[in-house]
Amino acid sequence: MPTADLVLLGAQARTLDPDRPHATAVAVADGVIRAVGDEGDVRDWRGPATEVVDLGGAHLVPGLVDGHSHPVWGLEMATGTDLSAVTDLAGLRAALATAERVDGWVIGFGLDHNAFQGRPIHRDLVEDVLGGAPAFLRLYDGHSALAGGAALAAAGVAGPRAFSQRAEVVCDPDGRPTGHLVEHAAMDLVADVLPRLPYAARRARLLELLSAMAATGLTGAHVMDGGDLELVGSVAEEGVLPVRLRFAPWCMPGADRDALDELVALQGRGGRHWRVGGVKFFMDGTVEGGTAWLEHADCHGQGTDAFWPDPEAYTAAVRHLHAAGVRTATHAIGDAAVRHVLDTVASLGPDGYGAHRVEHIESAPDDLLPRFAVLGVAASMQPPHTAYTRADGTDEWSRRLGAERAGRAWRLRDLREAGATVALGSDWPIAHYDARAVLATARAPRGAASAHPGLTGLQALEGCTTHAARAAGESARAGRIAPGFRADLTAFAVDPVEAPADEVAEAPVRLTVTGGHVVHRGD
Repeated sequence: MPTADLVLLGAQARTLDPDRPHATAVAVADGVIRAVGDEGDVRDWRGPATEVVDLGGAHLVPGLVDGHSHPVWGLEMATGTDLSAVTDLAGLRAALATAERVDGWVIGFGLDHNAFQGRPIHRDLVEDVLGGAPAFLRLYDGHSALAGGAALAAAGVAGPRAFSQRAEVVCDPDGRPTGHLVEHAAMDLVADVLPRLPYAARRARLLELLSAMAATGLTGAHVMDGGDLELVGSVAEEGVLPVRLRFAPWCMPGADRDALDELVALQGRGGRHWRVGGVKFFMDGTVEGGTAWLEHADCHGQGTDAFWPDPEAYTAAVRHLHAAGVRTATHAIGDAAVRHVLDTVASLGPDGYGAHRVEHIESAPDDLLPRFAVLGVAASMQPPHTAYTRADGTDEWSRRLGAERAGRAWRLRDLREAGATVALGSDWPIAHYDARAVLATARAPRGAASAHPGLTGLQALEGCTTHAARAAGESARAGRIAPGFRADLTAFAVDPVEAPADEVAEAPVRLTVTGGHVVHRGD
């Protein structure tokens, strides 16, 4: 009989395995769980080289997974001055006046749309405090930015541009850019000339970030972009990635058959603790940016267009990838966007069941909810996003949608009760990566979503474990503490199911194990 690399004793394990819901001991070998039960069940797995950890009554659960994150691409997005604490225009101006320069640039991230206090986003609001420095400020949603005049000049942006996707260089009536850049193609015009982190710094930041994620209990993340696979592969060859990464590279409007086949060819590429598995689409943008695809226009008369100018081209691309066995994830925030994705999956027939997912789903009418279960489409949702809204409806998201649609905010519980798979995540760096905050806000949503019940403690835990595994097509090997499953494990000082949500948000993490490797030890 082989010996275990790691044996955990003294646990209060909630396995999420219906055949054995509770246990006190686990044995791990070669990155796989080999035995689950009590101390007697793992005794024969112990050998001279086995590491034995007594958890002292800590609550052991399957390793938590962030169902939507950007830990590699986000390194660039989260560069410069953190503006997430700015709440109004005066605070923004003060922050920019004293912001550290990065190679002469003022770079910021995490800026809340509400900080503009209802004013149109315009460089004139901040230009005089920049001292002539080029500035690029990412809004928190990751789909829009404010660029100063010097930054626009450095990028050669002097007027409107045409794009193959729904993107815009916002201009005044005279055709002069206001500095407001909407969606990725427009933002990239300036982002491409920003100072870039040196390779060594990016490498160090990646390891630092993944270690910090593991310290909150995360053992995995569904990465909703292509990241930098060369960087990740290099880091993984030289050490253990603290968080298992599953990448879904982007497919953008205009992708032809060759581009789709290149995405197919990428599937399965990977190494220890990382893999390409899926493709990410965008069906719309964001409510605050006016680019969510809605069935009826928002209060500014915006939001009636899809991100793909020809939505049927999106459908054709999904069909092509599905025929090649590729799972897809589609960003869809508005009701029209969600409906089109569900219609697309329905057109695949029974073979499409369980193979595709929708990201975000911030406002959905009643008739769409049961279709998730009927079609086997996973709902991937990010409870911490609710904090960008306000219960009184005075935030930009709620004002744009109006009371009726804002009243359908983040319907986590409704989707679960409709029988849907609901995977939970943070969308870092849009919201903090802390897995405990994801669990807590899933149970107690904030802002516009606070009027409705959140998930139960068990449902929230399932959203980061069994449902996350199901959304990735990995239910046979992940999301439970059971023999033959991945040895991804998280131990908390409190029971994440029974403890109050506010206690879960602050719960000490005693141990995080990824692929059988102890990647975090708490006090």
